[in-house]
Amino acid sequence: MSKPYPNNPFLQHNFAPVAAECDAPDLVVYGELPAALAGTLYRNGPNPMFPPLGHQHHWFLGEGMIHAIHVEGGKASYRNRWVRTEQYEAQRKAGERRISMAFGEAPLPGAENIKRNVANTNVVWHAGKLMALDEGSSPVAMDGDTLETTGSWNFEGKYNGPMTAHPKFDPKTGEMIFFGYMAAGPGTPDISYQVVDRDGKLTRSETFKAPYASMVHDFIVTDEHVIFPIFPATIDVERIMKGGPVIAWDPDAGTHIGIMARNASTDTIRWFKGDPCYVYHPMNAYTTHDGGRTRIVADMMKYSRVPLFPSADGKKAPTDLLDEQGQLVRWTFDLDGNSDSYTEEALTDLGGEFPRLDERFAGHGYRHGYYAATKAPKVPGASFDTLVHIDLASGKRREWEAGAGCYVHEPVFVPRKEGAAEGDGFVVSLVYDTARNISDFIVLDTDDISKGPLARVELPARVPFGFHGNWRDAG
Repeated sequence: MSKPYPNNPFLQHNFAPVAAECDAPDLVVYGELPAALAGTLYRNGPNPMFPPLGHQHHWFLGEGMIHAIHVEGGKASYRNRWVRTEQYEAQRKAGERRISMAFGEAPLPGAENIKRNVANTNVVWHAGKLMALDEGSSPVAMDGDTLETTGSWNFEGKYNGPMTAHPKFDPKTGEMIFFGYMAAGPGTPDISYQVVDRDGKLTRSETFKAPYASMVHDFIVTDEHVIFPIFPATIDVERIMKGGPVIAWDPDAGTHIGIMARNASTDTIRWFKGDPCYVYHPMNAYTTHDGGRTRIVADMMKYSRVPLFPSADGKKAPTDLLDEQGQLVRWTFDLDGNSDSYTEEALTDLGGEFPRLDERFAGHGYRHGYYAATKAPKVPGASFDTLVHIDLASGKRREWEAGAGCYVHEPVFVPRKEGAAEGDGFVVSLVYDTARNISDFIVLDTDDISKGPLARVELPARVPFGFHGNWRDAG
């Protein structure tokens, strides 16, 4: 018999896990699903299979569950499955939690050799494989239709290290580009850099040292450059050995942004420096050549400090997801200048998170971006309540507010058809309705998202608040 979950804000309301896996065909559709919309939205997020070992729990460490909504021919179906990692299987066999959901807390005796992998942050499709990702482990391959786990994937034995949950996909070459931090072991500043071709073959693997060890959640790739942002969410072995936090905000470390050409070695990385801040997710970046100068433009969802983690001086971590919202800013790096600084420009006054774009323009100049924001007053269990479409050329925004007690997940863009212009298509997302205690799949038309959903699909269960997902076209 499992114990009840403690009164932790990230285990209550729609942060609480769902207990069942299910398959639900032919769901109820309100409105009309566009005939052109055919494919699957995969979404990953933490879904703890057992309560924490103690009172400590971090949202980022619950076991991953994939939710899949398939749309085709005006109909929709739903399926969800836990990612069956070694950690999942060992705990399911034991019938209890063996691995802690708190940073720095030891596993139960006898569980020390269980490989930790929550696989709970993102889910991507590349080279015929569906992969569930966290940022400290190898990807876990799954069947794209049944969601059955097929096992850890190490690129045919060529790479066994950690992989970011945010690989980048070159829309021209089909390459998948990724990195892994703490590549030489816990607390090390070593970062690995990998390139995988469109067929899933590892073609490049290098390692370099960052200025210090930190939580490097995401990075940026343009058609010509790779950008490695190192923010002061530090991982200090000496601090940890003294009983301090594993990951902590240490502004004295400063921000360091490493840039290299994609066709160059990591030995050529050039480091820029900036004020202390944190970025979980960039929206996009691109390289420009103007007036004989090469510049990189990077649009970032920036925080003044890292959310959800304590300070190195002992101050507790903020416990509310909405204590601070990221601000969408544009950083410009002059690669032909002599300075190690960069400029910053605010792009909008409405903060938020989960920035996305039309992925066909990833790494290239672009105009349209999408993100989740909060406009209503905060209440317990609240999350983002508004989806935003920003035109970066004009600065104008279109917004759709989900309504009282309703909270949105990350927006994902889907082109209206092959060859459609940038931003011409649909935004799909999930919405949790507190009053009904259920989640819906929604489709918005990018012509004007403020008009509300073209269609709303009632799912058979809640989809807990989580992280990232992606669309895979049918066929």
